[in-house]
Amino acid sequence: MIIPIIRHPHATDLPLPSFATDGAAGMDVYAAVDLPITLGSGQVAMVPTGLSVAIPRGFEMQVRSRSGLAAKQGVFALNSPGTIDSDYRGEIQVILANFSKVDVVIERGTRIAQIVVARHEHVEWNLVEQLTETVRGEGGFGSTGVR
Repeated sequence: MIIPIIRHPHATDLPLPSFATDGAAGMDVYAAVDLPITLGSGQVAMVPTGLSVAIPRGFEMQVRSRSGLAAKQGVFALNSPGTIDSDYRGEIQVILANFSKVDVVIERGTRIAQIVVARHEHVEWNLVEQLTETVRGEGGFGSTGVR
């Protein structure tokens, strides 16, 4: 699949998203900030990537946390997975939240999130009086056990 992408002037020196390995599902995106952003403990910031895309209809781009940033620094993509819809043409920004107890600095070029392109379906609802029964029924939230 080929997706049109714009790299805005404030990101011309940053790499385009790419797969790090042959088996990777996600591609890293980078912070397109001029000055470092200090995320204090519990703080949230919108971090620009300098990219805009034209996702084909029937697909979405999901924005997800980077496992290394989350595990090593306690920084997560807050609305993860966030969705970039096929009709959105603005700059991709990542909502980062610092769940650690220390300040974390996001510098220009920091890998801040990963993006995954995924197919989705449009649905129509069929309003019915009852649903078909299953063995599980209404059991949820751990009803199948914890092991």
